[in-house]
Amino acid sequence: MPDRGSGVALSWWCLGSGPTDAYEKRFPTCPQIPVFLGSEVLGESRSADGAVHVVERSCRLRVDAPRLLRKIAGVEHVVFVQKNVLNWRERTLLIEAHNETFASRVVVKENCSYSVHPENEDWTCFEQSASLDIRSFFGFENTLEKIAMKQYTANVKRGKEVIEHYLNELISQGTSHIPRWTPAPVREEDARSQPGSQQAEGTLRALGPAAEAVGTDGDKLDADYIQRCLGQLTPMQESCLIQLRHWLQETHRGKIPKDEHILRFLRARDFHLDKAREMLCQSLSWRKQHQVDVLLQTWRPPALLEEFYAGGWHYQDIDGRPLYILRLGQMDTKGLMKAVGEEALLQHVLSVNEEGQKSSWTCLLDLEGLNMRHLWRPGVKALLRMIEVVEDNYPETLGRLLIVRAPRVFPVLWTLVSPFINENTRQKFLIYSGSNYQGPGGLVDYLDKEVIPDFLGGESVCSVPEGGLVPKSLYLTEEEQEQADQLRLWSETYHSASVLRGAPHEVALEILEGESVITWDFDILRGDVVFSLYHTKQALKPGPREPGAKASGQLMDKGWVLGTDYSRVEAPLVCREGESIQGSHVTRWPGVYLLQWQVHSPPGSMACSLPGDVLTALHSPGPKCKLLYYCEVLASEDFRGSMSSLESCTSGFSQLSAATSSSSSGQSQGSSLVSR
Repeated sequence: MPDRGSGVALSWWCLGSGPTDAYEKRFPTCPQIPVFLGSEVLGESRSADGAVHVVERSCRLRVDAPRLLRKIAGVEHVVFVQKNVLNWRERTLLIEAHNETFASRVVVKENCSYSVHPENEDWTCFEQSASLDIRSFFGFENTLEKIAMKQYTANVKRGKEVIEHYLNELISQGTSHIPRWTPAPVREEDARSQPGSQQAEGTLRALGPAAEAVGTDGDKLDADYIQRCLGQLTPMQESCLIQLRHWLQETHRGKIPKDEHILRFLRARDFHLDKAREMLCQSLSWRKQHQVDVLLQTWRPPALLEEFYAGGWHYQDIDGRPLYILRLGQMDTKGLMKAVGEEALLQHVLSVNEEGQKSSWTCLLDLEGLNMRHLWRPGVKALLRMIEVVEDNYPETLGRLLIVRAPRVFPVLWTLVSPFINENTRQKFLIYSGSNYQGPGGLVDYLDKEVIPDFLGGESVCSVPEGGLVPKSLYLTEEEQEQADQLRLWSETYHSASVLRGAPHEVALEILEGESVITWDFDILRGDVVFSLYHTKQALKPGPREPGAKASGQLMDKGWVLGTDYSRVEAPLVCREGESIQGSHVTRWPGVYLLQWQVHSPPGSMACSLPGDVLTALHSPGPKCKLLYYCEVLASEDFRGSMSSLESCTSGFSQLSAATSSSSSGQSQGSSLVSR
């Protein structure tokens, strides 16, 4: 809301840097905030034209909490990381902060923004929000929440007072006017002579279809291209689009998405560049992992889905968007899940969204017939999963959702699913109960009369299947359903690996602290393997890049000597085909821990003495063993004194093998074995 600053000239913000200069005076310490103990700059950067200034700081705050709570926690101060982004061109200051201390137990995030009021440049808009997620805190969760809320309420008021104090200080020092920022003029011949200008022009030419739309200064798009392909964009939005596309061009391996696709992710994150980039990168990884780019070429719905899935494309809406009709009330969702499985339903939903993302689309959702049987718990859980996948990977694709004939049970379903739907998406929903969709303000405002389907009183004969109950004779058997569930879990969590004779498969985990807990769960699909766990301080190729990161393949150097370059911290375990193995290891030293699987050589056969010796593997007739595996690193404070944390990370369908239980007495270094 607008903050007039009690007479203080906050309008300087629209002229120059008054509030910004006042804000910077809080560092490195601030007497007006006694709990603020000090800060240090972690990093600082400026854009080439000087318009954007980014500063990242580490800030120390005294813990204002009861002495008993401080003693139990063992700290007198906490550390927060704060990132400030000052944009002179847009006249905004964005502040993001999160805690580093106790980050595994408590997650605190705060966002503040200063901007010029859109209607009155004499006012400064100030927005502040924060979130607190207390996962566990020594049994004092409720106490901590009350203390945090009390302090936050006090700090909201205190922040304004501090800014006003330093603004008055600037005035007393004679600073009463700071001119607005303007870019320094650059002559054309100077710009062309600057280093990298030719490279920049080459980069723009490499942008593909949008190359002619990008100006020579790299931050403008051709107005005709915008109007024709992208819609209306502000200069700031143009800049975000080009920056994100340039970043993808330089860092992303693979096909670069079109501008329209990138723009959807920017809009979904309100053009917050870092958040949009993170969301887009996760989506691109998801598409690659699940081969979504070829889904429309490879997916063929089962005949049962084509018969009983009551959905299909049907002409266009009044704005020319493709129209998809889904008669959810007529669909036997429980029967479909039991007949084809959740994964097949998800694939079908993704194929619809792949078709729809070619251009913005409209969905007409008919709920006549919706009742309590549609609220079957596994079905609702599957629906929420599908909504989450679609929200994460197809943002700003749906143009409009028309919900008609919503029955009395609809509010129950809406209460369950609405928290999982983005606010921008919810604003596109139009809900009609009963028959009020037929008159003015109803479907005729969005669909031509000749397009409205006949079952809604229109003139169009709709070819969408009518759905109906799926015969129980078509249900999957319990064994088939269990196998489908296992495959789904494996595809989401587990990694597959082939192990060659003489060429083991290894997974590296970097441990920075002495005590952490490594857990593993794997299934032997083919052949017999020997599982071992090693520790080394040597560098690996390729090595893990960050704590908990996994590098896999054959990682040990073939010249390493056991006992000198690396040590064995778990006794070798022979695992037979078909077995499921789970276990854990409490680490004692920092360094790299290697989980290793190698082909088991029976007594009397020629065994490889060196884990890294691939010579034999080159002459072997292909993979000898195959496995699915999952591993994780747990912080010691989350694990100590309880087996529940370990049990929660193992698979729900694996069983402890006889080999595992018989060899558990040989485990060393505090290892433990569990099953579910």
